[in-house]
Amino acid sequence: MAPAAASGGSSLPSGLAVFTTFPDLLFILEFVFGGLVWILIASSLVPLPLMQGWVMFVSVFCFVATTTLLVLYMIGAHGGEASWVTLDAAYHCTAALFYLSASVLEALATILMRDGFTYKNYHENISAVVFSYVATLLYVVHAVFSLIRWKSS
Repeated sequence: MAPAAASGGSSLPSGLAVFTTFPDLLFILEFVFGGLVWILIASSLVPLPLMQGWVMFVSVFCFVATTTLLVLYMIGAHGGEASWVTLDAAYHCTAALFYLSASVLEALATILMRDGFTYKNYHENISAVVFSYVATLLYVVHAVFSLIRWKSS
């Protein structure tokens, strides 16, 4: 199964091939940037709990789900079934939409907190916005290539 995935086939990789195939290589970057968003939101002040609560939910949910999918692919739990290709495409489309909404809300929260907060807290939120948009871009790219893989399967 790994050679088909490495050569651009429509199946999901398993084992260490996950780290050598595109778009599955993006799992690592999604993991890193999603974790950074989670850490930055958790360590900053939360003046708007409804907005930033959604950002926190999205970052934790996507971090856990991405980690789970990565581990499942590495141990070969998908067994070459086409339903896993559908699951992969559906998850990455959902994660991209979630992260886009979270990025917009975090940007709005950061704009609203510009006055009256310390320099450190404001810059933590600016960093969270930047990393959130990077995570959004990664999930969108992964979703597009997952949809291409889904359509060709």
